[in-house]
Amino acid sequence: MPNKHFCQGPHCHTHTTQDRFLKSRGVLRGRYAYATIDSENGYSYWNSDKYFCSQSCKLSWLSVNMTNIEQGRPIEFIRHRRETQGYHKVKNDDRWGASYNIERVDNNRE
Repeated sequence: MPNKHFCQGPHCHTHTTQDRFLKSRGVLRGRYAYATIDSENGYSYWNSDKYFCSQSCKLSWLSVNMTNIEQGRPIEFIRHRRETQGYHKVKNDDRWGASYNIERVDNNRE
């Protein structure tokens, strides 16, 4: 396991990108955080880079948890990698070459 936390963003595991897709299991996974756990302040500008993979994950976490922060309530720290089930990779052939898309599997179709 790398020396990084899992991204704490509430929707990090739902964004359909190539690096989050695990083809063997058909799931989307959350990313690791940007900075390592033991990095000094000289490595990354913000100390919060140890907990989030991007600024959008950081801001979405703040928007979800800001009332808990204001009230002084504890917020659960995510210690496992979250996954979203039910995706597959689709190859689209056109005259400029093949491209791949990640699409949600609909099991209710006949």
